[in-house]
Amino acid sequence: MPEEKKSSKPKAQNLILENREKLSITGVIDVESFNDECVIVDTELGVLVIRGEDLHINKLNLDNSELNIEGEIISCEYSDSEGTKSKGFGFLGKMFK
Repeated sequence: MPEEKKSSKPKAQNLILENREKLSITGVIDVESFNDECVIVDTELGVLVIRGEDLHINKLNLDNSELNIEGEIISCEYSDSEGTKSKGFGFLGKMFK
């Protein structure tokens, strides 16, 4: 059994941001949604939300777990999708539970 734990792939991810214009991401599992202002990516380490202006996906290779985005990048934020669901969507969600 200890051999099974060793054979499991460790979670790894890299984010490389160049001049707030080019973002390279590794450890990508899937792109959940995208438009010119927001890209939501499912990664090895959780859901990553990239916000900006004129965002374009230049390269998506799920076989190599790579994603390249260009545009004016304003923020990159991790969100735990399970944690978000259990919190009830913030303050208003708590009020109406």
